[in-house]
Formats: sequence, C-alpha cells, structure tokens
Amino acid sequence: MKKVIIGVAVTVVIVAIAVYWFVGNLDALVKTAIETYGSEITKTEVTLDKVELSPTSGAGSLSGLTMGNPAGFESDHVFKLGQVSVTLDTDSISGEAIVIKEVVIAAPMIIYEIGSAGSNIDAIQKNVEAYIGGGDQIESDVKLVIENLYIRDGKVNVSASALGSKSLGAPLLAIHLKDIGKKSGRASPGEVVHQIIKAVSNGATQAVGTLNLDKFLGGANGVAKEKVKGVPGKGKYSEGGTLNKLLGK
Repeated sequence: MKKVIIGVAVTVVIVAIAVYWFVGNLDALVKTAIETYGSEITKTEVTLDKVELSPTSGAGSLSGLTMGNPAGFESDHVFKLGQVSVTLDTDSISGEAIVIKEVVIAAPMIIYEIGSAGSNIDAIQKNVEAYIGGGDQIESDVKLVIENLYIRDGKVNVSASALGSKSLGAPLLAIHLKDIGKKSGRASPGEVVHQIIKAVSNGATQAVGTLNLDKFLGGANGVAKEKVKGVPGKGKYSEGGTLNKLLGK
C-alpha cells in the first residue's frame, strides 16, 4: 500500500512539473510552432517577435509577425502584421481540435510585388497549394477550428520594376472568414494558411486593381512603357489592362 501511495505521489509530482513547464513555456512553444509551420508551408521565412497567451482565459496576442518574400522576388517581405489578437476556447486545448473563437489581424502591411511570372502573393499561394497537396508535410497532430478571423485596416503597397522608384498604395478591404475547419471538424495548419492566403490574395488583387497604374508609368523607361502600352483590359481588376500585362496575363 505504501508503495502505491508513493507511486501515486510521484506521478502527481511529475504531472504537476509537466503542467508547470507547459504553462511556463506556452508562449515559446506557440512562437516556435508558428515560425516552423509558417515557413515550411509558405516556403518563405516567417518570424515572430513576441507571443503572450493566457492558458486560463484563452486571450492572447502576437506581435511582429513577418512573412518574407518567396524566391525570385526582391522586396524585404510580403506581410508585416503589427498586432494580432487571439481568443482561444480553453476547454478545447485537450480535445481533438483546438478551437480559436476569434483572430483579429489589425493594420497589416502587404507588399504586392509584380514580377515577370506573376505576383509574390500568387507564388506563395502556389507554394501552399503544393504543400497541402504533396507528401512533404510536417507530421503534426495539431488540428484547428477558427470560428471568426478578421483582417482590418490593412494597406497594400505595389512594387514593380516598371514603376521605378514610385510608391503606390491602396487600402485592403476588410476580410472576415468564418468557421475555418468547422465543416470537417478540424483543419490542418496547412489548410488554415491556404484559406487565409487565398482570401488575402483576392483582397490584394482587388486593392491593386483600383489603382490607375498607367498614370504612374509616365516616368518609366521605354521598355517598361512598351510592356504595358495598348494592352486591352480583360481582367475584372485591371485598369486599362496594365495590371494584367505586368502580371503576364
């Protein structure tokens, strides 16, 4: 009986230490997971400055989340998110899927770089699609459900060699995604990223499409002007066909 009591006591102590370690290192674990999964899924460098998450209330925030450019593009980054607030359903942490009640991404800065083969955001979207459709995914037991995700007060800046040093920007319309992973009961990190990138890609394309790029090409070199000259508008978000031409469409 004494041995049983000692065994139970030791088990309780081990569990207590494990819980203490997990709670004490939760922020670091989340930071590592986001940087590791984000970089692998998008084939870019994803970095995060700080994570603050309460395991009791479920409220938390992410600061300084940056996604670098994919190969073949020159800008320093694609996304820079100043502040992200998160609300978890703490009862779901020990379940099959972690339920995130709300994610709010405030004032993200997006660089929409136009290259010879398309935009950097298109390239990231293709990387994500290749990841979730291929067999090289990171083994993970993490499954997610996000009830509400909001992206607000964002701005899209355009970068293209044909624009030279000119700076162009347009507001990103608010984005609201609901019930990510809810239909299937859970979604992998790759599936979550895919839905978010797809929504941001559509929003960024719409924002860029509101700009009259022809107007800003007045000082571009002859090659750049010839590239966009006289191209009929075919795309829904194209102004005078310029965006389509720059994207090679």
